[in-house]
Amino acid sequence: MIRLYSTTHGLILERAGTHVAPAPSLTLDTLFQSLDPVALLQNAFATARPAPAPNDFLAPVQSQEVWAAGVTYLRSKSARMAESKDAGGGTFYDKVYDADRPELFFKATPHRVAAPGTGVRIRADSRWNVPEPELTLAINSTGKIFGYTIGNDMSSRDIEGENPLYLPQAKVYDRSAALGPCLVVTATLPTAETVIAIEIRRGAGPVFNGETTVGRIKRPLPSLADWLFRENRFPCGAYLMTGTGVVPPDSFTLQTGDEIRITIEPIGTLINHVG
Repeated sequence: MIRLYSTTHGLILERAGTHVAPAPSLTLDTLFQSLDPVALLQNAFATARPAPAPNDFLAPVQSQEVWAAGVTYLRSKSARMAESKDAGGGTFYDKVYDADRPELFFKATPHRVAAPGTGVRIRADSRWNVPEPELTLAINSTGKIFGYTIGNDMSSRDIEGENPLYLPQAKVYDRSAALGPCLVVTATLPTAETVIAIEIRRGAGPVFNGETTVGRIKRPLPSLADWLFRENRFPCGAYLMTGTGVVPPDSFTLQTGDEIRITIEPIGTLINHVG
């Protein structure tokens, strides 16, 4: 397992506490375009020069599109049905939870993705906004999962709940997504026991805590990647958020200045504030 950090000074690789700077020819795009990204990074680590630990993080994205899967957890299905009941859309989510075909939707282009330590946004025309902590798969240009990171799928629940056709407006806007703090490159997917935890802090203390596990995702992770790549090409690969099993109560909405901390080991903690 190698952790890859994107920084303002270039890429930094980390393995077992050792940090190195690879050759400039290694970019995120070349990694995602490789037929064997794990082997490529292992070879790059062996020939890289020593480097300091990173402290100026960028999101680990270059030309990759960011997509997302919905209704992959029972908790997400229940929340989506509840928020859409007045619009008559509740049964849509009930059906997709049990269907063979998953819900997949476009989430962000690279310029819409917030880096670790920077601000995510809530829409000015929304009254009910929440973060969604998600294991996010790194998929190369041939559809192979070769790693993972942390994703924050910012969502305007009132807009989506008003009408399911408003999903793109509820999900896709400037800095509606965050990725990081690093990309874990490995041939091994997270175990079912892997914890996905979130803490939202306001002022001096937490206002929401929650956690779930990867094992509560209904669908096999490779099947989500397979569905994404059906009838679609990603020349520079893609990221795929895998859904959320942690939803704050209906009485909760984010406020400007809130700090969102999402932790998945061995990735670390993705920290963003609402700006």
